[in-house]
Amino acid sequence: MKQQSFLSLGPTGFHRVAYTDWGDPENPHVVLCVHGLSRNSRDFDYLADVLQKSCRVVCMDVVGRGESEWLEDKSGYSFSTYLSDAAALVARVTTPVREGLFRQAATRRVDWVGTSMGGLMGMLLAAKRGSPIGRLVMTDVGPFVPWNGLIRLKGHLGHPRGFASLRMAGLFLREACKSFGPLTEAQWDHLIQHSVRRQDDGRWHLRFDPAIGKWNSQRDPELPIGPEFLRGIDLWTVWKAVNCAVLVLRGAESEVLLAATVEEMRKRKPGTRSVEFEGVGHAPALFDAAQIDVVRGFLLERAKGERRAAE
Repeated sequence: MKQQSFLSLGPTGFHRVAYTDWGDPENPHVVLCVHGLSRNSRDFDYLADVLQKSCRVVCMDVVGRGESEWLEDKSGYSFSTYLSDAAALVARVTTPVREGLFRQAATRRVDWVGTSMGGLMGMLLAAKRGSPIGRLVMTDVGPFVPWNGLIRLKGHLGHPRGFASLRMAGLFLREACKSFGPLTEAQWDHLIQHSVRRQDDGRWHLRFDPAIGKWNSQRDPELPIGPEFLRGIDLWTVWKAVNCAVLVLRGAESEVLLAATVEEMRKRKPGTRSVEFEGVGHAPALFDAAQIDVVRGFLLERAKGERRAAE
């Protein structure tokens, strides 16, 4: 795994976007993974470690999170910025390493694994004309998110003053992230280690800009939900425009992705696949081997089909 970064242009200037890069950089099968609202790229370490044997896996730190830069103008924390950054990253990772790979790169497609906010980003990009996304995994999010689900998403954005010790930060995260499902102690240690950073004040702070929660739907044309925002996110028109294969993962106890929403997704787009995980809320962590196997099987299915067609 390598830590990489690049400069992307936002509404008020350039900012640095970080990502982790796994596997062979010349592999034509690229899987782009994007985290939830207050999380970061290291949430995908377990999944990427397995997938890198077959794919190149690129895990993005959305601006304001993880190792990516915090924006000076906080109004830039919007889906418009996030999608622009993601498009720049797609262009970057699909550029061939060697001159001889230009022909291969021209036919390269990108698969997307997105959790919560990252899933919405993937859906919005997959709905764009000419989208390069070949397969889309949406983890515990759909075209409709009820208002109480939005409140649930913002529940992790507290404690801007940080924690006096790593132990206190860990206790907070174990409570805030308990809906991720059963995790081993090693997995909890990994999650906690990559969720906080000790800053100059000596306290442990969550690895995101607290201002990310101040997003204003009225100023974000990429998420066209209008004044009905108080009733929740409603993006069924976007869902209708998605043409790629989709796998939806749901925590059986989720308040963000309702079972009825999954059924409606399947009804409106026949062929949509879904898997539900018992004992999990929002959102499946993708640390568990069974969850990873579901994602891996879906993503590699296309690759195997393409190899058979080439033969």
